Amino acid sequence: MRIDQVLPAFVERDAIGNHTRHIRETLLGVGIDSDIYYLNASSEAMGISKHISELTMASDDRYLLYHSSIGSPVVDQLLDQRDPIIIDYHNITPARFFEKWIPGTGNETLLGRRQLSQLVAKSVLGLADSAYNERELIDVGYRPTAVAPLLIDIDRDPPVNSELLEQRSEERSKRDAPSLMFVGTLSPHKAPHELVAMLAAYRTLYNPRATLDLVGRPFGGRYLGALHGYIHALGLDDAVNIAGSISSADLEAYWRTTDVFVCASNHEGFCVPIIEAMGHDVPVVAYGAAAVPETVGGAGFVIPDKAPIPFAAAIHRVVIDEALRRQFNRAAVVQRTQYELANSSKKFLEVLLTGLDQSAQYRAETT
Repeated sequence: MRIDQVLPAFVERDAIGNHTRHIRETLLGVGIDSDIYYLNASSEAMGISKHISELTMASDDRYLLYHSSIGSPVVDQLLDQRDPIIIDYHNITPARFFEKWIPGTGNETLLGRRQLSQLVAKSVLGLADSAYNERELIDVGYRPTAVAPLLIDIDRDPPVNSELLEQRSEERSKRDAPSLMFVGTLSPHKAPHELVAMLAAYRTLYNPRATLDLVGRPFGGRYLGALHGYIHALGLDDAVNIAGSISSADLEAYWRTTDVFVCASNHEGFCVPIIEAMGHDVPVVAYGAAAVPETVGGAGFVIPDKAPIPFAAAIHRVVIDEALRRQFNRAAVVQRTQYELANSSKKFLEVLLTGLDQSAQYRAETT
C-alpha cells in the first residue's frame, strides 16, 4: 500500500502543512510509502514534496489523500485519476465572510464546497479534524467518516527570541496590566476587529493599560486598512500591536508574556492556537463558534456572546480568579495530551487504517 497526499498549497509552519508532513512521517514509520504533491508550495516545503504535475496515473494499491480547505484547480487532476480518494477535511469557511472584503477568496471557498461534493463519488473515506467537520462531510454524502486528530507538534522546549522575551517581560512589568493575544490569520471571519472593540471596553471598565497583540498573516484586500482605521478611531494605536507573521522564536516570546488568549472568530473547523495556548498554560477565552467548544473542552471560557462588555467581563474574571485559572490549567493538561504528537500520530494511523477497512466492508455491502 501507498498513500500519497495532495493539497492546494504546502507551506511549512502552516497548520495544514505541518499536519501533512507529520502524516507522511507517520506512514513511512510503519512501512507505508507516501509522497506529498502540491499546486503551490513555500521554498522550504519544496524540498520534501513534488509538484502536482509529477503525479503519475493510478498504480495498484495506491490511495490519494486530499486535504480539503479551499477551492483549487488541483481537484480537476484528482477527478481524472483512477485511484480511490481519502478526504482529510479541514473545513471551508463560508463565502459570506469574505464577500464584502475579499470577493476572490469568497469565490474560492464557493468552489471548494462544490468540489467537496464532486469528490464524494471517488472517495472511499472521509476524515475530519473535528466532529463539527465530520457532520459537514456526512451532510454532503461521505461514507464512512471518522474524526482523526490534527497532528500538532507541541514542543515543550521550543526556541525563543531571548531579546524579545526580555523586552516584552520588562514592558509587561512596568505596565502592570493584562496582555491579551490572538494568533491566526487577520481576516474578516476571524474578527480581530471585535477583539479591538472588546479591548476598548476592557480598558474602560477594568484597566486602562491593558494591551492586545494580533499575531498572524494579514489576509489582504481592504480589511487590513479598515482594521488599522478602526484601531485609530477608538484611540488604541498604542494599545493594539498588529505583529503580523512572525518567526516561531518570536512567537514563543509572545506566548511566554501573554496573560490570556482571546478569540472572536465566527468560523473555526478546529483552531490550532487554542491548543498552543494550552501548551503554554495560557488561559483561553473564546467565542463558541463552530468547532471552538469542542477544541476548548473544559480548558477555558467558551462564551455565547462576544459583545464587547460581556467579552471583557469574561476575560477579567479569568485575570482576577486564580482558582479558575488553575482549574483551566488542569483541564488543559488532559485536553492537550491527546494532541501530543506521539499520541495523535498513533491515533491518526489507527483511525485511517480502521476507516479503510470499514470502507471496504461498506462498499462490499452496498454493491
